[in-house]
Amino acid sequence: MTNSETSSAQRAYDVAKDQILSGGVRGGQLLSEVEMAAQLGISRTPVHEAFLRLAAEDLLELLPRRGAVVVPISAHDATDVLEMRLALETAAVRRLCRSAEAVDTLFTELTALIALQREDASAGDVHRFAAADDAFHRRIVDVAGNAIAQRFYCSISERQRRMMSDAARSESTRLAALIDEHDELAAAIGARDLARFESALLLHLEATYRVTIG
Repeated sequence: MTNSETSSAQRAYDVAKDQILSGGVRGGQLLSEVEMAAQLGISRTPVHEAFLRLAAEDLLELLPRRGAVVVPISAHDATDVLEMRLALETAAVRRLCRSAEAVDTLFTELTALIALQREDASAGDVHRFAAADDAFHRRIVDVAGNAIAQRFYCSISERQRRMMSDAARSESTRLAALIDEHDELAAAIGARDLARFESALLLHLEATYRVTIG
């Protein structure tokens, strides 16, 4: 491809991937190369290249002469993500509970992120809400300071974002419930109560899992 086509392919990739991860297009929906090319004002060639990349990431299944279907989140993938998040975030809070200063700092940051989520929920902005949700959970792991855990958490962040977005779009009441669950998680951290945090996190993750998988 020419430099221009390479740039266009990257743009098509970014747009399509954001639509998938944000829940703008759901599992089982068809993405058309023709429609995306028209939307972005580019030829079909770079869009096809973008779709090939997304298929390699198991986000799309290519259909000859039709475009591509968004691959649904499987129950197996959702379970894997739930188990890893539970392990990583609980380990992070276990480490954080050793430092009252770290806990106080994190509690303040999480409270601010919850306030942002309330604003996004009021505005009905699921995209921004999902970003704040990701920031909330990622901050727990980051502040704990385990570099290996941080890298691993990043590796599952896209699956996590997609699951949360799907859950939020599936049930209009889920945004308010997520905020309440985040309030409980932050309160458990502020109290340095690991058992309370782990119990609340499991309920939080399982609720998202049930909505996502149906």
